[in-house]
Amino acid sequence: MSQKVRVRFAPSPTGPLHIGGVRTALFNYLFAKKHGGDFILRIEDTDQNRYVEGAEKYIIDALEWCGISFDESPEKPQDKFGPYRQSERKHLYKAFADELIEKGKAYYAFDTAEKLDFHRKDHEAKGKTFIYNWHNRLKLDNSLSLMPEEVEKRLASGEDYVVRFLTPPDEKVCLKDIIRGDMEIDSNVLDDKVLFKSDGMPTYHLANIVDDHLMEISHVIRGEEWLPSLALHQQLYDAFGWQAPEFAHLPLIMKPVGKGKLSKRDGEKGGFPVFPLTWNDSVGYKEAGFFPEAVVNFLALLGWNPGTEKELFNIAELVETFSLERVNKSGARFDPDKTKWYNQQYMQTKDNAELSGLFLAELQQRLNISDSKRNPEYVEKVVGLIKERATFVSDFWGLSDYFFVSPSTYNEKAAKKQWKEDTSSIMAELVDVLKNQSDFSTELLETNIKSWISDAELSFGKVMPPLRLVLVGDMKGPHIFDIMAMLGKEETLGRIEKAIAVLG
Repeated sequence: MSQKVRVRFAPSPTGPLHIGGVRTALFNYLFAKKHGGDFILRIEDTDQNRYVEGAEKYIIDALEWCGISFDESPEKPQDKFGPYRQSERKHLYKAFADELIEKGKAYYAFDTAEKLDFHRKDHEAKGKTFIYNWHNRLKLDNSLSLMPEEVEKRLASGEDYVVRFLTPPDEKVCLKDIIRGDMEIDSNVLDDKVLFKSDGMPTYHLANIVDDHLMEISHVIRGEEWLPSLALHQQLYDAFGWQAPEFAHLPLIMKPVGKGKLSKRDGEKGGFPVFPLTWNDSVGYKEAGFFPEAVVNFLALLGWNPGTEKELFNIAELVETFSLERVNKSGARFDPDKTKWYNQQYMQTKDNAELSGLFLAELQQRLNISDSKRNPEYVEKVVGLIKERATFVSDFWGLSDYFFVSPSTYNEKAAKKQWKEDTSSIMAELVDVLKNQSDFSTELLETNIKSWISDAELSFGKVMPPLRLVLVGDMKGPHIFDIMAMLGKEETLGRIEKAIAVLG
């Protein structure tokens, strides 16, 4: 690419960052890094009425947790392109609005909200839709319908006004989109959008175009909800005489049922997160126990197809493989179960020491950590035995509690099935065998117990299932000899003798 790639993620701090926004940021990041470009965070806070305290910090914290880092942002400014909050750039926009007026590409409109509401209702009553554009602008209250002297008088008096774009009639607006291809819009169906508001702030449309131009943005990668604005944005670039960036509009993330955009309510109804971090009463992916790498991985494949059967990508692999040309046009259905599958896959790649550190925090709350079995080395070994059955670290306790506390009860259904009339005597014989074993390693336990079963002409079904029941309290867990080795000789014998006494 001849021009250096510069892309931006430009969220509004009006609430928490939805995972759809995270995906938009991710695709911008991947594209920038793929082409050796810059990834920029710009905060679009021109709508002060909807500003939510803490939302900007949430956005930054969420993307940092995902490992999506910025080259430029409010915290990492570059003098040539800053500031990076639109509220701190508002002194710039008025001059550009004035420039469009001077070029005859925009005009002042003095219509009150009440007058516009009247026109809308009047059109509705007649079965029509009110559009402020070429077919009625001369009948409305603006600088095109008023004499120049009247316009100057109103401006001098401080009367409220907005600046509207003058949409040219009878034109074919030619649009290009990397994902969706070439499009053509009839300018007659477009309205004269407000560019500059009476409160002295620009609308999104003007600020967005001006900022992208001044920040030398080469590609605008954003959600498809902005596709209807593309015609206006292209016309604004043309009106200023600027080279427009290349556009790519990403498909929506759809509900699990496949129809409609994924929302917070879908998450509440389905019991899955839709935000990266917890926001108020909505639990985020981080707090739900997801690894950030898993979240990034499943988001990358929502709407993007690598062209292979490969599903697991680290961030470096995503950068290498990603291309906008392989982004789908149609919406991507969100599958909550698939997100858990990704987390389970990443669980297997995690270092046992890292996972045991996370698990220890829970153990410290549940148990007296002065016990030797709560030491990091022991916990690490436990994690190595049970993590393949876990999706989240929060699953560890349910999968491994018997490694830390002796069963207080036995699964009733399993006990009825496994504990026969002769089971107590068989378990008593096993106690004698184990008492004579000095090496309690997995390998020797397996060799000696299997030899005893064979010599005693017993079936494995008479020994192994009830042995698992007395050690675990249920019919779950990893290799039984690994469990015995971890528990140690004294604990193993104690649990068997306890079960003989309780189960008879």
